[in-house]
Amino acid sequence: MSSWSAFPHPEQYPFDAAEVCAQWAVLHRGDQEPLPSDPHLLNAWVLYHRGEFQAAAAAGDALGIAGAIVANKARLIYADYLEPREKARLDLFMEVAKRCEALSQQAPDCANAHYLHGYALGRYSQGVSVAKALAKGMGAKVKAAFETTLALQPEHADAYIALAAFHAEVIDKVGALIGQLTYGAKRETAMKLFAEGMARIPQAAIALTEYGKALLMLDGDARMAEAQRLYEEAASVRPMDAMEHLGVDRVQAELSA
Repeated sequence: MSSWSAFPHPEQYPFDAAEVCAQWAVLHRGDQEPLPSDPHLLNAWVLYHRGEFQAAAAAGDALGIAGAIVANKARLIYADYLEPREKARLDLFMEVAKRCEALSQQAPDCANAHYLHGYALGRYSQGVSVAKALAKGMGAKVKAAFETTLALQPEHADAYIALAAFHAEVIDKVGALIGQLTYGAKRETAMKLFAEGMARIPQAAIALTEYGKALLMLDGDARMAEAQRLYEEAASVRPMDAMEHLGVDRVQAELSA
């Protein structure tokens, strides 16, 4: 494993195990990951929430299947926000997609194995072109991964948002008719899923941003003012940990561009 780019604000999130335990329900309100009883696994999550993503991935890997979720999530967030080289980003997304596909077969009842599989494939698809990815059959896999996540964990807010964004992006790229006939993508389904997700994590910067982007994809300039409001709300969120900090930084950069 080559050296990863460092999270630029480590001093802002000096978590220890006790603090992560105390704040677990808030930190994991989006993904509903269970609080670990194994102190080694908890330590891997401490590293993750601090923004020490490479160390978190290594610590998770050392625990085998028990540490697979934190190891793969650390890789995904690092690739999504901090890896500067496009090929390396795409390689990490595909690596995690393959890891999580295998994990979902080993542990079919693990909701986050399916969620991270869909997340990784979705980000890979965006990197290579959503239209090309759909043509290769990745869309069905992404959709199935998020739907399986919600079947296993109906409170998984992140999966509601991700599945809603999938519907919106498919419609944006191939049109409403082909999107519905070929991929089952519907505007009303996207809006319903966003409502479910936002009800659970109303102040999550990433959710607010995805919702704003989807409104523009689905309705165009008619929703520009609302999308702008959502971006500004996301940019003003006080992040809880390193991952949320990166999400806020991204939307702030987009607003100032």
